[in-house]
Amino acid sequence: MRPCCVSFAFWGAVMAEEKRTEMVLSYYRVRTALGMLGIFLPIVLIVGGLIYDQRIEPSISDFYHTIYRDVFVGSLCAIGVFLISYRGYKLQSGELFDDNWVATAAGFSAFGVALFPNEGPPEKLLILREAGVLVGTSPMWHYLSALVFFGCLANFCFKFARTAKKRRKPIYLTCGWVIIAMLVAIAVASTIKIHGDGWPQEFVIRSKLVLWFEAIGIWAFGLSWLVKGRADIALANLTGAKALAIDDAELPKP
Repeated sequence: MRPCCVSFAFWGAVMAEEKRTEMVLSYYRVRTALGMLGIFLPIVLIVGGLIYDQRIEPSISDFYHTIYRDVFVGSLCAIGVFLISYRGYKLQSGELFDDNWVATAAGFSAFGVALFPNEGPPEKLLILREAGVLVGTSPMWHYLSALVFFGCLANFCFKFARTAKKRRKPIYLTCGWVIIAMLVAIAVASTIKIHGDGWPQEFVIRSKLVLWFEAIGIWAFGLSWLVKGRADIALANLTGAKALAIDDAELPKP
């Protein structure tokens, strides 16, 4: 092979690997940002509630009705934006929806959780977007959005597990099942909190069960995306090394 052709082939391979590495690093940044938001959102709300109000709200959603509304809404909207911008991988065999559709659904549902508040004191609901019909239907859209949101997050965990190495696969599977378990627990506890009475309702509210179930589910989501981000970095390092390890014998000799 002529030296110039070999040289072009070599640099073409290097540029292709560099482009792939840049894409992997881009995914790493998005996944890391999502993971960090998931880990710190419950912590900031809980610690903030203890510092300012000397108490914790019955659920994470109830922080909408406190001075931490901006933190709650802003964090969920940031998560929504990151998810909508995340494209992921194409549809694989045996899958019903590709990553892009699942991430988009999760992103818009995060907006729904943030912008449609749950039940709260009537005097705190008198803002423009909750006027009229939304006062009655806002909680319904809130819980429906939360259902879709957690369902999509669990789907991503199982998706990560299918393509993960053996040592990371159990982490993704555990996170996925934890999210599903917490989703069921949140539904049961929220029903008791809103429609129950007597000691069961008092126990759920006093123990902050809904809040802890929500926090555990969000932490599982954050952990899975942080682990996936670290896997992306490992892949980027691997592909970068491969680009530099092309056989020197193929290069034109001086």
